[in-house]
Amino acid sequence: MDRNNEILLEIKGLNKIFPGVKALTNVDFTLQKSEIHALMGENGAGKSTVIKVLTGVYKRDGGTIKFNGKEIECTNPLHAQQLGISSVYQEVNLVPNLSVAENIFLGRQPMKPGRIDWKELNLQAEQILNRFDLDIDVEMNMSEFSLAIQQMIAIARALELDSQILILDEPTSSLDLQETGQLFTQMRRLKAEGQSIIFITHFIDQVYQVSDMITVLRNGYYVGTYKTPELSKIDLISKLLGKEMEKLSEVNARKLQSKSDMKKSSGTPFIETTKFGKKDGIKPFDLQIQTGEVVGCAGLLGSGRTEVANLLFGIDNADSGSIKIDGNDTRIQNPRKALQLGIGLSPEDRKAQGIIGDLSVRENIILALQARKGWFKTISRQEQENLALKYIKLLKIKTPSAEQSINNLSGGNQQKVIIARWLAANPRFLIFDEPTRGIDVGAKTEIQKLILELSYKDDMAIMFISSEIEELSRCSSKVIIMHDLELSETLYDKDINDHTIMHSIAERHSND
Repeated sequence: MDRNNEILLEIKGLNKIFPGVKALTNVDFTLQKSEIHALMGENGAGKSTVIKVLTGVYKRDGGTIKFNGKEIECTNPLHAQQLGISSVYQEVNLVPNLSVAENIFLGRQPMKPGRIDWKELNLQAEQILNRFDLDIDVEMNMSEFSLAIQQMIAIARALELDSQILILDEPTSSLDLQETGQLFTQMRRLKAEGQSIIFITHFIDQVYQVSDMITVLRNGYYVGTYKTPELSKIDLISKLLGKEMEKLSEVNARKLQSKSDMKKSSGTPFIETTKFGKKDGIKPFDLQIQTGEVVGCAGLLGSGRTEVANLLFGIDNADSGSIKIDGNDTRIQNPRKALQLGIGLSPEDRKAQGIIGDLSVRENIILALQARKGWFKTISRQEQENLALKYIKLLKIKTPSAEQSINNLSGGNQQKVIIARWLAANPRFLIFDEPTRGIDVGAKTEIQKLILELSYKDDMAIMFISSEIEELSRCSSKVIIMHDLELSETLYDKDINDHTIMHSIAERHSND
């Protein structure tokens, strides 16, 4: 198909800036009529930001959006729906205690004089769902149906709004194989009827099953647009993971001279798991992490990287296997227990899970230490100020004072505050989940240096989760490879480089 014909949506040079970070930089995206177009990228790549700008959740800071050849700027999602752009999100946005029919026509119910025409409402709902081969009782509450059925109903509702563009944001994340197949059948039918679909997903195999085109974003930048049959899985993975263009020579110079120069532990791992896993989650895995060791964790989005971190920190509870700390069997029922055992977690989403935006830098830094002590053993104001100033200086946090609201700091400095929080708690094992995502190269360099120094100088055990292959090969003494919620391979010493990590991730997908 000629990409210059039948263009429905054309986004050019899209920019979006949030305080301290460029979320999108000159992003392009083109959608044709009767096309299923996959929008892909790791977390933080900019996929959701593009959609939120398109549908009016965010106001763009640059670039143009043309729909049916006319430039548009949606002021809110309702405006987008009125223009013909509808979205169905991962968390189905329906009302569980209303009927199926009520959900489909919410706010647009057919009326008789002074009241809702219930007979007509239910009849029209049945006719709409017949298009999706859904033979269900539309008078039953939405909560009575499976997530897959709810997803179909949400799509039916979106189409009933006379949309020309249907945006499906991670629609298969909670569906089984059969339900996913049913959804794909409907997507193909809609395409045949002239519908255009933007399909946001991190499941590579599914993209090849249903999409015509793939657009890849990375770190807020446009990587490229490709015809699905002409892009191999290995090439797609390479484009998703990519490499930093900037050479972080300072970190390379500071890297430990060789793996053999690293501090040797006494022989007992700080943390050791055996057949440790969770039903319907991460598959049982064996893992040892020594003091003074940086264990990298690699894999694509959804591979299980964060799930491993959540188990080790007690956010999720394992239901199989065992875990030892300093050679002693233990249970980590919750994050507070993890803190007491000397384990810290710098989370992936610093906005939602890390910073407390209304608090100052000082208050954010002392949170983990206060939680470890317990809320009845308060830290004095003087001690708080001393700790805050210590880590502001140590980590070179750029802030006018410790009392500055953390919301006013750049993304890189917010990340440093989160790291300071965990260092103040004096952990023995610290998990960094994507600590350099969405921050500038200078801040990345400083955080990578800090990770190496914490392991080498302070003898801290570290797990380093990152989508950046160069980071992992630069900082890790061994690397575990995650694939489909399974620890599939461990790389050691001379095998740790960009090529072998990339190949190990891609090989499993190529064999699927």
